[in-house]
Amino acid sequence: MTQEKIDLKTVKHVAALARIEMNDDELEQYGAQLNAILGYVEKLQELDTSDVPPMAHVAATATPMREDRLTEGLGERVLSNAPQREERFFKVPQVIE
Repeated sequence: MTQEKIDLKTVKHVAALARIEMNDDELEQYGAQLNAILGYVEKLQELDTSDVPPMAHVAATATPMREDRLTEGLGERVLSNAPQREERFFKVPQVIE
């Protein structure tokens, strides 16, 4: 078994960054799970992959393409359900200062 890499202080810090509230039991549970994940990754790093070619996808299939054409869209039908709108757009609260 690998020694613990992530302590409770780190789990609390990550939870705070993600704005997730956790009680002490959850912090310990997630800490153990994160350490198990790191242990698995450490085990994977032991594998010799020097003969394995790099790849972008697991399956060797191409992305299906469709004709790029302009359609009418949903327009007024969707906007009629918007809580707030401005002309032909949804109006949402500003999230970036």
